[in-house]
Amino acid sequence: MTAVTRDEGQQGQQWRGWRAAAREALYGPGGFYRRAEGPAGHFRTSVHASPLFAGAVAGLLCRVDEALGRPATLDFVDMAAGRGELVGGVLAALPADVAARTRAYAVEVAERPEGLDHRIEWLAEPPRGVTGLLFANEWLDNVPVEVAEVDAAGVARRVLVRTDGTERLGEPVDGERARWLARWWPLSGEAGLRAEIGLPRDEAWASAVATLDRGLAVAVDYGHTADTRPPFGTLTGFREGRETAAVPDGSCDITAHVALDACALPGGRLLPQREALRALGVTGARPPLTLASTDPTAYVRALASAGEAAELTAAGGLGDFGWLVQPVGIGDPF
Repeated sequence: MTAVTRDEGQQGQQWRGWRAAAREALYGPGGFYRRAEGPAGHFRTSVHASPLFAGAVAGLLCRVDEALGRPATLDFVDMAAGRGELVGGVLAALPADVAARTRAYAVEVAERPEGLDHRIEWLAEPPRGVTGLLFANEWLDNVPVEVAEVDAAGVARRVLVRTDGTERLGEPVDGERARWLARWWPLSGEAGLRAEIGLPRDEAWASAVATLDRGLAVAVDYGHTADTRPPFGTLTGFREGRETAAVPDGSCDITAHVALDACALPGGRLLPQREALRALGVTGARPPLTLASTDPTAYVRALASAGEAAELTAAGGLGDFGWLVQPVGIGDPF
């Protein structure tokens, strides 16, 4: 947590709430998510950890396809697509008959990468009227939010920040933000306690789900629920594979874990990534030793795959991600 200071001696930098500062640092001209190296240059997601992840999402899309009655056109929308790694992997993993009916979209603020599969439509906003699967892997944690901190008098105040990461306390939290805190992340009067006000994420998720006519929306993110809220928040940065201070100057990712229970709409449910992936066939089971003598090459491949599956489902790591599963007009496919 960055220390809060009331020193206003530095000139030439504007005090802003974390939501506005992070939005410009991540998505403005020259922002972090517009840089050429893309997110993979700074952190490793489940998509980058193993092709098993894209294969599991392809399997989920096939389940949705069946639940929809195998429509003539099946949509797959990859929210916050990075450089198209997931959507490309899903297309490659689909059975030929399903791939032939699939209309693939990548939603991302950055420019379309060169050499991307021509079947993928690159968009700045999700399409409307979707029939299929909308999948948002590590999107909501990058929807900027305000940060609140309790002052010495026990009042929750908005945290203001400069471009260099210096913070001070602003006005008391009020209105919809105060109501959100009271409902989803109540703060006691202890000075220094912090919370990220997730209202913009709730709204962003509801807007994304509203693009579906029928199908399934899934958000995958580091998250917490009402019984596990961290007392000092989770705001942090990532640069070149390492966690760093959150500095809103465009040099690093700025992220905070998601209050996934607050985002959930009626009919939605949460489950850990390990449970979701195991239900989709990613088990991490080691191959039988007898395979080593009958087919050594297959044994080595299976062993590597088991290691990747174990990483994707590991407690204390990627397996702890939350999956928010929101069916629209179909049953729960899990």
